[in-house]
Amino acid sequence: MEHTYPLNMATTLDRHSFPFTAIVGQESMKLALILNAIEPAVGGVLIRGEKGTGKSTAVRALAKLLPEHTVVEGCHFGCDPDDREALCADCRLRYAEHGKLPSHSRKMRVVELPINASEDRVVGTIDIEAALRSGAKRFEPGVLAEANRNILYVDEVNLLDDHIVDVLLDAAAMGVNVIEREGVSFLHPSRFILIGTMNPEEGELRPQLLDRFGLCVDVEGIRDPDERVLIAERDAAFKRGDHEFMNEFAGADHNLSRALAEAIAAVDDVKVTKAQTRLISSICVEADVLGHRRSGGLQAQRIGSFRAPAIGQPGPGRVCGRRELQRLGFG
Repeated sequence: MEHTYPLNMATTLDRHSFPFTAIVGQESMKLALILNAIEPAVGGVLIRGEKGTGKSTAVRALAKLLPEHTVVEGCHFGCDPDDREALCADCRLRYAEHGKLPSHSRKMRVVELPINASEDRVVGTIDIEAALRSGAKRFEPGVLAEANRNILYVDEVNLLDDHIVDVLLDAAAMGVNVIEREGVSFLHPSRFILIGTMNPEEGELRPQLLDRFGLCVDVEGIRDPDERVLIAERDAAFKRGDHEFMNEFAGADHNLSRALAEAIAAVDDVKVTKAQTRLISSICVEADVLGHRRSGGLQAQRIGSFRAPAIGQPGPGRVCGRRELQRLGFG
């Protein structure tokens, strides 16, 4: 049975977006998004909060700040031509035949998962008849193919089927998407920045799934009257296309974008000392955090290690402090 979907499997949010640095307050949310963008291996970020707290706005604004990356020309998965180990099967074949891969640069995109997405639409499908008839593996790409090397944004993640959430988290953890149908299997790279948002008033996420997100941040509506006025003023200026407003934050967004690019380039060189590792583990134990992913400090160590390049401080100099780790869901 053949399943055919449009090439644009999910909604790509590339419209003009609100400046990231113009978002008032919500510092924990912004910090979590930045850290997850620097090192997606953290395992994604879940943002919980009531409607109207800037969750979707922040996600779309973040994408505009991230650096361009090089992709193989004509590759549906957007493979990195310089990462031979992560090439899809088609790119491997093209490289073996020609010794090089044509490429171009493009901005990172936000791929949004539809709330009613089926498993086939998420993971993709294999044409079983073609596989049995000729041995050829014809694959119809899904959302996880579109998301490779992009941002996968899952709004109202708590309303998704638990199995779909498991599939997303598995792909995020392994960096590949594996499809198996009637004894025929296919896999492709699926490395993405996972961001989920939810409104707890509409239902909670099962604890087993909640624990698999690397970071979890709770956001609330701002109570300070002056900040609420500032939010309204900036929102109005943005909606009417006020040039002064856009120019005011263009420089700040540019500086943050440059800092992010430098942090992404430097993160692999950051080292965590033994003393810092022990400090992180102690904070998690004191907070009674369950599970070794968190209480053992595995996630916190990753976060602490690249907190330094995120603020422009290289080397092992600074890790997340106690308060920052608590803000990011560690106790």
